[in-house]
Amino acid sequence: MTRQAIVAANWKMNGDSALVDTMVSGLADIKLSSHVDVVICPSFPYLSELNQKIKAAKLNEAIHVGSQNVSEHESGAFTGEISTAMLKDLAINYVIVGHSERRSIYKETSTQVAKKVHAALNAGLTPILCIGESEAERATGETETVLSAQIQPVIDDIGIDKFIDVVIAYEPVWAIGTGKTASSAMAQETHQFIRQFLAQQNELVSDKVPLLYGGSVNAANCEELFAQTDIDGGLIGGASLKAEQFKIICSAAKGK
Repeated sequence: MTRQAIVAANWKMNGDSALVDTMVSGLADIKLSSHVDVVICPSFPYLSELNQKIKAAKLNEAIHVGSQNVSEHESGAFTGEISTAMLKDLAINYVIVGHSERRSIYKETSTQVAKKVHAALNAGLTPILCIGESEAERATGETETVLSAQIQPVIDDIGIDKFIDVVIAYEPVWAIGTGKTASSAMAQETHQFIRQFLAQQNELVSDKVPLLYGGSVNAANCEELFAQTDIDGGLIGGASLKAEQFKIICSAAKGK
């Protein structure tokens, strides 16, 4: 079985209707390898608009729309939150969970992130689970300890077998939006650790989980990064706001 490759765009708190139009028209002639999915995650106000325009352009077989976050709660008095049911109502397929900015700025814990993964799976959404270490943690050799501590609560909550429907994005915090990028060898070494960590509990599941790299991926470095054995695509930030650059990145991904 070929492992799916995924290139996911995280627009963060950027973009507008003009960017939606630019991106849809810019990707109109996109050429993807087999077993590659493209996911675009705009801010909440543009989810429906982007989805409708992708469908109108007949790109919806290749390009999916994802949310940047979701609540672990089904409904209720949670002002400013968005539920899995709302995302399903908008025909959203993917959701980013546990991004480093959610963890650091909004103090989401790994236990809360695990609940969000659980809620997404229960609703039939594909969670893109983000994990990653800070520069200080990398410098002191804590990378594997930090990543293990972020993954284990999710395994404890949903069970390893459910990871067959989970995507993991490794994003070294020190490389997000900084222009710094882990070398391809360093990125591969960490992705290999993640896959081996999962394999300790279920090797068959581990072999099928798409692992994405998310640390200043761009048109110049994507091909080398995506060629690594355990890197199955990327979670793209700044470069995903530029249609031509994002198209090059998407075209470099290949299923393994």
